[in-house]
Amino acid sequence: MDLKDLGWNEFFEKHFNEIKTKEIFPARVVKAQREIYWIYSNLGEFKAEISGKFRLNAKSSGNFPVVGDWAIARLSPEGNFAIIEGILPRFSKFSRKEAGNITEEQILVANIDIVFLVNGLDGDYNLRRIERYLALAWDSSAKLVILLNKTDVCSDIQKKIAEVESISAGFPVHTLSARNFSGIEILNKYIKKGITIAFIGSSGVGKSTIINCLLGEERLKVGAVRESDSHGRHITTHRELIILPGGGIVIDNPGLRELQMWKNEDTLENTFSDLESLADNCRFRDCKHIDEPGCAVRSAIEKGDLDPKRFQSYIKLKKELRYLATRKEKIKSNNEKLVTKKKISKLSKQIQKHKRKYEF
Repeated sequence: MDLKDLGWNEFFEKHFNEIKTKEIFPARVVKAQREIYWIYSNLGEFKAEISGKFRLNAKSSGNFPVVGDWAIARLSPEGNFAIIEGILPRFSKFSRKEAGNITEEQILVANIDIVFLVNGLDGDYNLRRIERYLALAWDSSAKLVILLNKTDVCSDIQKKIAEVESISAGFPVHTLSARNFSGIEILNKYIKKGITIAFIGSSGVGKSTIINCLLGEERLKVGAVRESDSHGRHITTHRELIILPGGGIVIDNPGLRELQMWKNEDTLENTFSDLESLADNCRFRDCKHIDEPGCAVRSAIEKGDLDPKRFQSYIKLKKELRYLATRKEKIKSNNEKLVTKKKISKLSKQIQKHKRKYEF
């Protein structure tokens, strides 16, 4: 398999040449399930697992391979299995906070050129959710494209397009109906040989259906959505990198039940640039936009120039990121205290040992 068809480029070539030996070879991670990996390389396709040394040196879950990574691998003595010794540096990643109460980054996919943010135009349509996806996707270092699927069930398409464009921060917005194979051709504008595209979105928005259209076959399982709320079941259970027949690479992702923010408040400066610009015109620099005099944000809401729901979404995400920053700082402080405690304990033992050496 030609590595360039898998997304190999000068960036990875440079980093691989710095560590290159006869035993190792580069391979793209196409699927990962419970620390068992499937990789593609110019030597073929292999099932793989990480080495003990790699596992020992990994400081967090974010250091382990994810779909889209370029692994540094070697073959087993039998030649039918691969061992992953490490991963090459990532030029992009889409990540979120780990689901639940764990304060740690979860990297979903890596080394993606374009993120397709897929949203449904049915009863699951939600501008606030799109804002959250945009805030996360902006930090991925990949190009962003918003896809509004299911035009076949939407009666006010132009209104929805205008609403999404008003919060899209200038990123392209396209409409399509994967069920009717309508509008799919616009995706060819982005799908190119060696370009990796990740489909991100909630369950039931049609990610797998769109990819099936691109493949020209019903390869990925798709499920029906509930008529009551347009929510879908999690048919896609794992991430998978797929090579398209005409060139290009796509990654199908399970729908995300939780989409908790990562990074810091600076993330919002891009996604909510309109609000940030308004805030710059407030009379007081530390304006909370509640009841302070001369508040440009509240004035815009009263005049109808700013959707109050968008403002509430901004405040909610800001609070979430501030809480996350507090959690990170607390964990960092606790880790530093633990390291200091260990150093003091080690030093104390050395002093005691030194004293016993000279006791008579």
